[in-house]
Amino acid sequence: MNDPGKVDKMRLAYALGFVTLLAPLLALLLAFLTKNVLLSLFLGVLNGAWTLCLVTGTIFGAASGAFLNSTDYFVATMADRWDAGILMQVLVIGALIALITRMGGMRGLATLITKIAKGPRSAQVAIWLSGWIIFFDDYANALIIGPIMRTVCDKFRISREKLAFLVDSTAAPVAGIVLVSTWIGTEIVNINTGLSIAGITDMSAFGIFIETIPYRFYNILALFFVLATGLLLREYGPMAKAEMRARTTGQTIKPGSEVATEEDYDKDPEKAELKDDHGILTTSRKVHPPNIWNAIIPIAVLIISALVLFYTNGVSYIMAGEGIGILPNGQTITAELFTQMSFFEGLTYAYSSADASIVLFQAGLLACIVAIIMGFAQRIFTVKEGIETWAHGMKSMVFVCIVLILAWSIGSVISDLGTSYFISGIFSDSIPLWIVPALIFIIAALISFATGTAYGTMAILLPLCIPLAAVIGGGVINGEAVDPLFIVLCSSAVLTGAIFGDHCSPISDTTILSSMGSGCGLMDHVQTQIGYAMTIAVISVAAYLLIGLGLPIWIVLPIGAALCVAALLILGKKMPTWDPKTEKLLE
Repeated sequence: MNDPGKVDKMRLAYALGFVTLLAPLLALLLAFLTKNVLLSLFLGVLNGAWTLCLVTGTIFGAASGAFLNSTDYFVATMADRWDAGILMQVLVIGALIALITRMGGMRGLATLITKIAKGPRSAQVAIWLSGWIIFFDDYANALIIGPIMRTVCDKFRISREKLAFLVDSTAAPVAGIVLVSTWIGTEIVNINTGLSIAGITDMSAFGIFIETIPYRFYNILALFFVLATGLLLREYGPMAKAEMRARTTGQTIKPGSEVATEEDYDKDPEKAELKDDHGILTTSRKVHPPNIWNAIIPIAVLIISALVLFYTNGVSYIMAGEGIGILPNGQTITAELFTQMSFFEGLTYAYSSADASIVLFQAGLLACIVAIIMGFAQRIFTVKEGIETWAHGMKSMVFVCIVLILAWSIGSVISDLGTSYFISGIFSDSIPLWIVPALIFIIAALISFATGTAYGTMAILLPLCIPLAAVIGGGVINGEAVDPLFIVLCSSAVLTGAIFGDHCSPISDTTILSSMGSGCGLMDHVQTQIGYAMTIAVISVAAYLLIGLGLPIWIVLPIGAALCVAALLILGKKMPTWDPKTEKLLE
């Protein structure tokens, strides 16, 4: 049975045509031109709401209706359980960072890493490796790694734009392909929906997920590309300008940049003071001298409690009959089936069913409590001062929360306009078979970039592309797909194409959080990263074309990696190295 809401959106998309793209295009264009993210997103929401009102009313009535409907979108976003959980998660992570910094933990951690990292090359490799440690969630990755590595980057004059790129490139690309993460449940459920629509019974959603991993070209090549830039120390485009600015002037943050949060109190432990966003003194307490354990213990509490809570939260949902996950035999996970599994067998289903936004908020809050107790026990601050620091850290995240609310609101508007259906509908289906996976990747990348949501892109395209792949790949006979590999290829194209927008769209929450965590302006991050993301996307398209022509994966992946290196060698310029000991640039 068709979803009436889905049918209405498809009809609206076809009726409005190109108009459905105006809201996201307006927001993107204004963001690039004005560098004012809040204004750009707000006007994008207003434009989309006006278009929706215009469909059912007059021009004059639409003007007032657009304003009223825009406020409805804002309120609905904050009322949504998932979105509210993300906002609380952002606030408590900001509070945790402030507490750890106040206790000298960030400086202690940075001191350890700088002892290991001897220059910008090893520093960037350390950041890349750190991104793999927080493998289970892209939000947690973006919020934890960036703040820890700021001081390291400042020491070796690595720009905040490059730090944001390193962090962002190990967030969604990692979480999207690992077997235990907050992504896997959504991916498997959408694959299963496509299999059900296609009438395929001999393939499991989880099995397809596993088989798609080597074909997730954008994920794999993004991870390789960012490592290659660090090892080769070669940059091009806006990133090269940012790196040269940082190396030659020491300005790791672009002058005049709209930085979401920048703690004034992580500079000098002897002179630092806690100030609000306007430089007003809130407390004169000194930052504690470097103490690595004041960072390791709270962060360990955050990670371990998150891993435990992901499991317990997921189990509670499964036992309540609200689990997410498809067994290899095609059955939906139930409480009865789950109790028959071993711990490790049920781990993936528990993680898939967990409410990631609430779990990370709970883990962050627990880590904050531990940090306050540690600070009080060491006489670094009183309980009152600890709570003041906690509140100050949350306050520094308010700008990010507003950006997230606006980004989610424009996402809702775009969904109601049916923009994704219009984008997928403008491509003809009368194309050669070998081009289809590459074309699906392009469609997924366009939708995810325009909407800023990987999850939404997967939910739209997988139920469409899997049946399409089954039909044009030879059909389905007695529940068996004639060409199962073609279904795997098309599924992987959706899953990895969806990562593109999540990775570099200015209205993607992961992009926003990566820039915030790294202390980089959002548009500075987007403008420096998009050239690299486009390079990886073009190489990914080439990889899908080669696979479509029949080349085996063990040949295509090395070709993709070689093209990444070639792009850096041909387009890139070798960056000088800053030696903090001699305070000189080394060519």
